[in-house]
Amino acid sequence: MEVTIDFNEKLKISNDLVSSSTNRNIGYFFLQQLYHQLDISSFFKNVTADSRITFDPNLVNRFLTFSRILEPDSKLGTFEHLDHYYEEPEFDYVHILRTMDIMQEHYEDYISHLYEKSCSIVKRNTAVCYYDCSNYYFEIESPDEDYVDEVTGETIKGLRKYGLSKQHQPAPLVEMGLFMDGDGIPLSMCITSGSDNEQTTAIPLEKQITKMFKGKKFIYCADAGLGSLNIRNYNSMGSRAFIVTQSIKKMSDTLQKAVFNDCDYRRLSSDEEVSIEALKAFDKNDPENKELYSDKAYKIITADKAFDLGFYEEKIMKNGRKCKVKSKATVKQKIIITFSRKMMEYQRFIRNRWIERARKLLKGLDPETYKKGPHDVTRFIKRRSSTKSGESVTDLYEIDQSIIDKEEKYDGYYAVATNLDDPAKDTGEKAGSARDSFHNREHRGDFKKYGSCKY
Repeated sequence: MEVTIDFNEKLKISNDLVSSSTNRNIGYFFLQQLYHQLDISSFFKNVTADSRITFDPNLVNRFLTFSRILEPDSKLGTFEHLDHYYEEPEFDYVHILRTMDIMQEHYEDYISHLYEKSCSIVKRNTAVCYYDCSNYYFEIESPDEDYVDEVTGETIKGLRKYGLSKQHQPAPLVEMGLFMDGDGIPLSMCITSGSDNEQTTAIPLEKQITKMFKGKKFIYCADAGLGSLNIRNYNSMGSRAFIVTQSIKKMSDTLQKAVFNDCDYRRLSSDEEVSIEALKAFDKNDPENKELYSDKAYKIITADKAFDLGFYEEKIMKNGRKCKVKSKATVKQKIIITFSRKMMEYQRFIRNRWIERARKLLKGLDPETYKKGPHDVTRFIKRRSSTKSGESVTDLYEIDQSIIDKEEKYDGYYAVATNLDDPAKDTGEKAGSARDSFHNREHRGDFKKYGSCKY
């Protein structure tokens, strides 16, 4: 094909009040090929077979999808820019709202359809599924009120509610949970009220995933905030397993003693015995220690946990008497502890920068405005009050070395809890690959892309 371009040619004036380009977007044809491969048109055809709608919901959904990828905007903004596309689709704004209603009514079917059809386009890595939550704040004056049906007494909870904001904004929130496969491709999501505990969203969404996978085995992977005992117990049944981050600071005293007891540690690469003290003391600048510096030490601790099932069972005592006792079950799990010299030095480098900031604050610290936070640099500052008989109290501020020593104790250590019998190296790779792909998407803002609203 031969194309002649005249660079002196001017754009023609349109009928608008100002000049505008008559060019049309044809790049979305690449996306359209994928859209047709997913056979989404057949989904809408099936769910609307018995309805009397006069518009094409597949057409609406198609351009909502293209717009969300190419030029993210609100539904109204998408509608106002439909003339940018080569096809110049024609539908009304109310048709967009009605299409959203149809998708909400058949949400689980739509998610299952996308998963099944996507398997024929790309191989889905569902051996490990990662789950995490985020929330979004709204700049509104008050949260949504709960609605109580006068006839049935049913309460419909408002969506935008006050909660713990990821952005630390004192505004009403909505919460989003997202399941992704090992390659970072989304599987399913949910939107809940901002005041809901994020742990309560994991199991209901995971049940949908299990139904979608048709009983296929997978490993649930999540951070410590979404690895409660109830979630671990659920993923100990059927064909599921779990790998969740375990906070060392929140372990029992017995388990913490086992973590810091410098014995039974082995190198992750060769499984040779190694000492934590030796890892902290060797010369990292020696070329012979380069491999050791990049390696990690690990230890496996058995940490089975009993929990209350919520009901009672009858038990016969030795004297023949009967009594009711709480029924308990045991979650089989082990905790894999790792130590990295490289990570220890990185964490101490970051902390030293915080301490320097705290020292600068001490020079011009105003006692009236001093507020100690658990996660900011002021946690390294302590107040010491002194007084003499009959005199006013004098406040002195200084660096709290005890807090620094307490935090340094955990530098370089990391722990995960799992019920898998795989070697520690394989377990770490499964958890790390899924976690890294998820966090990469979160930092790029994909949480907002996959949301149903624009915030």
